[in-house]
Amino acid sequence: MADTTGRAAVASQIMNEPTAPERPGTTVPPPVAKRVPSTRTHHGDTVIDEYAWLAAKDDPDTLAYLHAENAYAEQLTAGLADLRERIFTEIKDRTQETDLSVPARKGDWWYYSRTVEGQQYSIHCRAAVTGDEPPATGEAVDGEQVLLDENELAEGHDFLSVGTFDVSPDGRLLAYAVDFDGNERFTLRVKDLETGELLGDEVPDTFYDTAWSLDSSVLYYLTVDDAWRPYRVWRHRIGTPAAEDTVVYEEADERFWVGIGLTRSERYVLIDLRSKITSETRLLDAGDPAAEPVVLRGRRQGVEYSVDHQIAGDRFLIVHNDPECGGGPNFAVAAAPADKPEAWTPLVEHREDTRLLDLDVFENHVVVHLRHDALTGLRVYPVEVDGGLAEPRPITFPEPLYTVGVDTNLEYRTGTFRLSYGSLVTPRTVYDCDLTTGELTLRKQQPVLGGYDPERYEQSREWATADDGTRVPLSIVRRKGVPLDGSAPCLIYGYGSYESSMDPRMAVPRLSLLDRGFVYAIAHIRGGGELGRHWYEDGKLLKKKNTFTDFVACARYLVERGWTSQDRLVAYGGSAGGLLMGAVANLAPEAFGAIVASVPFVDALNSILDPSLPLTVLEWEEWGDPLHDPEVYAYMKSYSPYENVRATDYPAIFVETSLNDTRVLYHEPAKWVARLRAVNSENAGAKPVVMHIEMEAGHGGRSGRYDAWREIARMYAWIIDIAGAPHEPLG
Repeated sequence: MADTTGRAAVASQIMNEPTAPERPGTTVPPPVAKRVPSTRTHHGDTVIDEYAWLAAKDDPDTLAYLHAENAYAEQLTAGLADLRERIFTEIKDRTQETDLSVPARKGDWWYYSRTVEGQQYSIHCRAAVTGDEPPATGEAVDGEQVLLDENELAEGHDFLSVGTFDVSPDGRLLAYAVDFDGNERFTLRVKDLETGELLGDEVPDTFYDTAWSLDSSVLYYLTVDDAWRPYRVWRHRIGTPAAEDTVVYEEADERFWVGIGLTRSERYVLIDLRSKITSETRLLDAGDPAAEPVVLRGRRQGVEYSVDHQIAGDRFLIVHNDPECGGGPNFAVAAAPADKPEAWTPLVEHREDTRLLDLDVFENHVVVHLRHDALTGLRVYPVEVDGGLAEPRPITFPEPLYTVGVDTNLEYRTGTFRLSYGSLVTPRTVYDCDLTTGELTLRKQQPVLGGYDPERYEQSREWATADDGTRVPLSIVRRKGVPLDGSAPCLIYGYGSYESSMDPRMAVPRLSLLDRGFVYAIAHIRGGGELGRHWYEDGKLLKKKNTFTDFVACARYLVERGWTSQDRLVAYGGSAGGLLMGAVANLAPEAFGAIVASVPFVDALNSILDPSLPLTVLEWEEWGDPLHDPEVYAYMKSYSPYENVRATDYPAIFVETSLNDTRVLYHEPAKWVARLRAVNSENAGAKPVVMHIEMEAGHGGRSGRYDAWREIARMYAWIIDIAGAPHEPLG
């Protein structure tokens, strides 16, 4: 109680007396942040930022303001407490809480994870192989060995993230890394799986990704620079102090992000160097713990490639866009001998209508992941005696909308590969595919409890028309019988950045919306990758505004065709999708009844101007470089949400952020909310702007599954209420 009083006392000192009128339906005024003018000048343009002070994370004034926002959010939504609890219970009751993943074989072991009712986190296990069939899911596994219990790790902590989980090639050691704050700085540890003891090997401040040498004596790991960019690869010899670790590679170019991994053949450690538009791979001989990296092919601006290794013929298989080797915007596949890795020979040609995404290499087959007509797909290529690829075998599915991808495959020498499949109505389903016949063997479909029947729902593909005539796909799901007369509430989701595709998948929590009569729509807007590389390039840099106008066109299409009405249409996006939310709020506030922005990148220009911030320099090839290019500066200033807040009738807005987020810093949404309120303080019709801040979490929010469900329930309760949907599910 004393702590709460203290925060309120500090808050009263830093906030002006509230001048905004009470919001409709509320009894409490929102916090009003103090204004402290700060000047920014670039390219002859001077801007006054009155809320830059909120970037001081450890300042008592900042923390007091954030606590005041949380208190306001709790007060404003107190009437939704029962609905939040009801939605949480619905999610919980539909979830098989004690469950087991499909075991994946590696050598003499089946590896899997399981969850236990009442426990927040996964338990990682293995069991000895006693036959060709994996142990049945949902049942106890005889001879189980617990490798890592995340619930035990999380004891005494409000947050837990496991950044790497990597069993050594001999199966004796486990490397794992933990983060207890949400800031994506991990402590790396090594466990002896034979004795169950933790070894003395401990390395602080590491990043995701590790790789083992073939003899399990050396562990490679990553560290980050001051801007949170992974840039160093280290070699750690098991049993030696971390202070004796040596740097294997350091990337000096601030545009490049470093990753590491082991080829499925386990012959090479791959050091993957990647900017937004250029890549390079360096190879370490996994059989030589003292090996130094060798460049597979030197970087050339605009050329991207990714690599795996095939033992037969001792060659590398490369997915690339290099026009000098038959590549193009949608990528192609080439092969190169291990002793001459720069000599690429075409294997799979480039196609204008099909984006090649990745490949999985097995002893006698290659599985290519692709995207065609806004849908994912897989092709199985048998490897011929001369090393060529035979005619591919596509894997087909009957639904009009679906998502298919390669699942966990640990073995190189195998006659099957594992894939996952799902749609907006079909729960995640795992199959083993026979590499010779293409026959699918069902291993598991994720249970949805409570009498879920996919036949009660229907999904469809629609196409909106953007301002420039471009056709934009939407994926839509609803309960059968929901009318198309404009009366249904609707949640429209969008992202539209980094060539990331928002593919149609079922989500158990979403049933709480669908069963209250909601239409759920995914807008596959430019800036994503749903329709190939050109779809991405038409929504980035100086074409970024296409992302926003596409989304508005999709929203208006849904209203025009009777899927919903403007006042019942809620838009939702997170991270770069939160930038989308802020941009469309300024561009077309009248098109939406409400907006939900999760960890939103709404102060984009200020962040991309500051190269000292995490990830900024890396992002210049996505958004442009406003620090050095006045055209980019002017363009970003014309759409960055924080820069363009104006006095208008904005829709109601719900904002989520996390104090320890290192990808979109908490102060971006905090500044945005403060400015939205200030600019519209005289607008008597202003709708509520609510912000909830997780004080012990990072970019992904709370880490435990029950905590995550409560986060979803909070957001969904607000969406249901603001859209005027029934608080109880339909009959």
